[in-house]
Amino acid sequence: MLFSSFGSMKVFKFGGASVKDSSAVRNVSGILSMFHGEKIAVVVSAMGKTTNKLEEIVAAEQRHDKKTFDALVDDLYAFHLEIMADLFQERHYAAYNAVEEIFEILRARFNQPFPENIDFEYDQIVSLGELLSTQIISAFLNEQGHATRWADSRQLIRTDNRYREGNVDWKKTEELIRERLIPAFEHNDILVTQGFIGATGEGFTTTLGREGSDYTAGILAYCTDAESVTIWKDVPGMLNADPKHFENTVKLDQISFREAIELSYYGASVIHPKTVKPLQNKGIPLYVKSFLQPEAEGTVIQESTANDHLIPSFIVMKNQVLFSINRRDFSFIVEEHLSDIFKRLASLGVKINLMQNSALNFSILADRSKTDPKKVIEQFTDNYEVRYNEGLELVTIRHYDALTLAMLSEGKETLVEQRTRQTARLVLKEKTL
Repeated sequence: MLFSSFGSMKVFKFGGASVKDSSAVRNVSGILSMFHGEKIAVVVSAMGKTTNKLEEIVAAEQRHDKKTFDALVDDLYAFHLEIMADLFQERHYAAYNAVEEIFEILRARFNQPFPENIDFEYDQIVSLGELLSTQIISAFLNEQGHATRWADSRQLIRTDNRYREGNVDWKKTEELIRERLIPAFEHNDILVTQGFIGATGEGFTTTLGREGSDYTAGILAYCTDAESVTIWKDVPGMLNADPKHFENTVKLDQISFREAIELSYYGASVIHPKTVKPLQNKGIPLYVKSFLQPEAEGTVIQESTANDHLIPSFIVMKNQVLFSINRRDFSFIVEEHLSDIFKRLASLGVKINLMQNSALNFSILADRSKTDPKKVIEQFTDNYEVRYNEGLELVTIRHYDALTLAMLSEGKETLVEQRTRQTARLVLKEKTL
């Protein structure tokens, strides 16, 4: 055991909503008090909507719009200062100096040449949100009597140079975590580190993809043989549907790793798609619990599949666009053509949510917000004809039955339907009168 001298550790992940203001930060401290004396690696996201604000700052920097850039930075600075003023009675805390230094770094980037690779600049700026939140939270936890140390995840998680979606070098990451993270627990109960970010071998910051803080928790757990991972959310656990779209949702008390991977693959937003697999590989249970009701049971994700089929789960992806691609010479869509189509789509960065092919036609579904139909048409204009239909929704039902299919498709036209023994997927369009 890696923690033979003092037992094992847990990994907790707190997202932006759970650290959105000073009262939320106090709630985090209260939750950690429930686990007094235990060893916990705490993974923290940026506070509230900070990541969105930093994305706007990147865009203003790229446009060289200094007025907007300064205004956005000032707003973000004031937001964090307000939280700190409410948490700390005096300004002499080291956290203030750390926050000031981070904002100095941010302001200085405007006067530097904007890199050709916008994804590189994105990672250098957007990652600052997690550095800010963890400095503040680590300092507050220490003030509250928790034996806490701040840890820099850029010194722990090694990735390649694929900015905005770095691929983890697992061997090097495990080596760094065992060398730098685990020994720090000898004199501390809590280590606070950043979700979402890592670094290249050259020391440049990378990010692991949007909502990648869950993934960070999975990485740390895998590399330390952690006892468990808990993701603290504003919901009571994993629900069988998004309450924004469905009434009478049901909490899934226990599901398997396999089921969680399937649900995340199909678009369920509670768990990041990359999070579950490393936990499954080592049999580390994953809990999804409410930071509003921390004593409640929540959901546990583990190896057993015994409960997976008991409750149907529904996943809705709105604002979808369906592309239909066929050869101009009316030839069959064969393997050679599919390879060509995928290469062209990959060059545009199109992420496919569903695909289907026939003899003469290949269809894909993608998020309209991330896909420009004009660019797709231009990419295929030489040898293919492309048609598209937008304003659609993709509904996925795990453990479906005839009643649920009829209910979800009522009043809508079904453009594509796919079924396996466990899963039904429908591409739906509102019927017009």
